[in-house]
Amino acid sequence: MKIEKYSGRVIEGEGPVENIYVYEAPVRIWHWITVLMMIPLVVTGYLIAEPPLSVGGEATFIYGFAWIRIIHFSCAMIFAIALIMRIYWAIVGNYHARELFLPPVWRLVWWRGIFGQAAYYLFLRKDSDSWVGHNPLAQIAMFSMFVLGALLITVTGFALFAQQWAWGVSWMKMFGWVHVLFGEPQAVRTVHHLTMYYLLAFSIVHMYMVFREDIMGKETVISTMVNGIRAFKVKEH
Repeated sequence: MKIEKYSGRVIEGEGPVENIYVYEAPVRIWHWITVLMMIPLVVTGYLIAEPPLSVGGEATFIYGFAWIRIIHFSCAMIFAIALIMRIYWAIVGNYHARELFLPPVWRLVWWRGIFGQAAYYLFLRKDSDSWVGHNPLAQIAMFSMFVLGALLITVTGFALFAQQWAWGVSWMKMFGWVHVLFGEPQAVRTVHHLTMYYLLAFSIVHMYMVFREDIMGKETVISTMVNGIRAFKVKEH
């Protein structure tokens, strides 16, 4: 089986089609940890921005909104640690571990893959090509929406977390520059909140495309992120 360099497209007719081990265990673990953390982060993040009505009683014993913040902060820490480990694995892992962070935008063959896949999604092409890793259109979408969005929401989130301490404390030493960059804490809060919706919109589209391609595409998608193996569906005519 011959694979086109930089785009990851399987060149049909060049040898037998074989299953390929694509996503290493750290990549798959990061993916599912991120999925699990994003659910409570979105829910608690929305509640922090739109606080629920106060419940009657002594706040010392209710402690409701504080639990919302604790859950949000705890999941955010896990999300950030997993993202840092994912960036590390993009350096030491295989080629497919770097796809989301270093899309080969300088390669013409990669751009041809983007336009070809876009034509397929717009129903201008009947069939899609087979891809070993993420197809080029998925790569640029993952990089521009998820990777950049995850970095932005992490940095702004830690800046808001650091705001509760004075400037001389280590948290503000590391993330105080974010407040200086945006001019005021409210601007940081607004960007952080809007980025949540940005990532949520990406997640909805991502899930749709994953299920769509797992059914209609020429290769497995969901199971690949479970066992790491890209299996191709060979059709007999």
